[in-house]
Amino acid sequence: MDVYDFIVTEEAEGERLDQYVSDCIDTISRSYLQKLIKEEKVTVNDKTITKSSYRLNCDDKISLIVPPAAALEIEAEDIPLDILYEDDDILVVNKPKGMVVHPAVGHYSGTLVNAIMFHCKDRLSGINGILRPGIVHRIDKDTSGSLIICKNDVAHNIIAAQLKEHSLKRIYKAIVMGQLKEDTGTIHAPIGRHHVDRKKMAVHPGGKDAITHYKVLERFKGYTYAEFRLETGRTHQIRVHMAHTGHPLLGDTVYGGGNFQVATNGQVLHAETISFIHPKTNELIEINAPMPEYFNKILEILRKKS
Repeated sequence: MDVYDFIVTEEAEGERLDQYVSDCIDTISRSYLQKLIKEEKVTVNDKTITKSSYRLNCDDKISLIVPPAAALEIEAEDIPLDILYEDDDILVVNKPKGMVVHPAVGHYSGTLVNAIMFHCKDRLSGINGILRPGIVHRIDKDTSGSLIICKNDVAHNIIAAQLKEHSLKRIYKAIVMGQLKEDTGTIHAPIGRHHVDRKKMAVHPGGKDAITHYKVLERFKGYTYAEFRLETGRTHQIRVHMAHTGHPLLGDTVYGGGNFQVATNGQVLHAETISFIHPKTNELIEINAPMPEYFNKILEILRKKS
C-alpha cells in the first residue's frame, strides 16, 4: 500500500480533485484515480471525498491511499510481440497499428497488455492497477511504434519520473495535410477535454500545458512529411496540435484529416524513437521502431507524384 500527501497550491485553487492529483502523480491514470475516489481512498482535510469533481481550495491537505495491485483478472494471450529491447527491468515493443494498449470496456482481449502478460508472466509492475500492468505511457490504437513496458515497480517509478521531468525523449514521424510554413517550429498550446465532444481533446485555455516541436522532412503537393518531438505527453497531443494549426494528420478523421488513395486506417503517425536512462544501469538507451510498410508505401506514392 502506498500513501501520498499533498498541499494544494494557490495556483491550483478551484481545480477538480481528480485532475489535480493526476497531475501530481504521473504513474496513476485519471480513470484509476477516479475509481480510488469512489472507493473512499481519498481525503481532503481528513474528510473522505467520493466525488472526483470536488473543487479544491488553497492549502487543502489531500491524502491518497493506493492499495496493492489486485490479482490480475485480464487473461494472458499468446499474441506475437515485435520486441525491440528487453532485459530484467524493461521491455520495449513496436506496437502495431490497430492494437489497443490496455483493456477497457469493450476491449478485454487482443490488447498489448494481454500479449505482454503472456510474454512476461508475473514480471510486470503493478503501480497502474490491474488493467495496466507494466504500462507507464501509451500511444493511440491507430498509432504504431515504440512503447516502454516496466517489469517491476522500481523501474516503473524511475521511468515515470523521466516522463514527468521530460528527460525521456520521444520522436514521432507523421504526414500532415497541407504545407507547413516553417521548416522547424514549436507549438505551445494547452490541451484539455473537448467541451462538447468528450471523446475528443482540444486546445483551450483551461487545458494542461502542452509543447510539441516539429521539423519538416519532405514536402509534397498537398502534404508534408514531418518529425515531431514531444516535450509533454498529453492525450492525442500531436493530433490536436496539428489540427489546431490547420494541418491535421493524414487519415485522422477525428480531427479533420483527409483520406488517401491507400487505406490508412486512422492517422498516419508512428512513434519511431524513444530514449531513456536505464533504471538500473543509468545508461542512455535509444530504441528505433522500423517504419511500418503502409507508411513507406504512402511516401513512395507521394514522391512519385511530386
